[in-house]
Amino acid sequence: MLIFRNSATSEDEFQNLSPEAMQAELDKWGQWIGGIAAQGKLVSTDALDHTGKIVKGSKHVITDGPYIESKELVSGYLTLSAGSIEEAIELSKGCPIFEIEGSVEVRPLMNLGE
Repeated sequence: MLIFRNSATSEDEFQNLSPEAMQAELDKWGQWIGGIAAQGKLVSTDALDHTGKIVKGSKHVITDGPYIESKELVSGYLTLSAGSIEEAIELSKGCPIFEIEGSVEVRPLMNLGE
């Protein structure tokens, strides 16, 4: 799984783009994701809304967020089928999030059903 992280500031900047600039950014993502899909590696992907709540601890304390205690924001994910973590890392390198100094966390999924 590739987990996309960027700063709350860059998320705010994205929300304030002109419609043309926003479409250009979405096109970059579409081309990159389309390349992964064309290789037969795409399982699923989605963006996450920048709003939400955090439920924390045994008392289930609810706070606003997702970035209440962090300057980083998880903005989306992509699940892919790769033969190794090295292959997943290589596929991540084309991600447009790097253009805004964001990061991609590359994590293998655990198969708990087998």
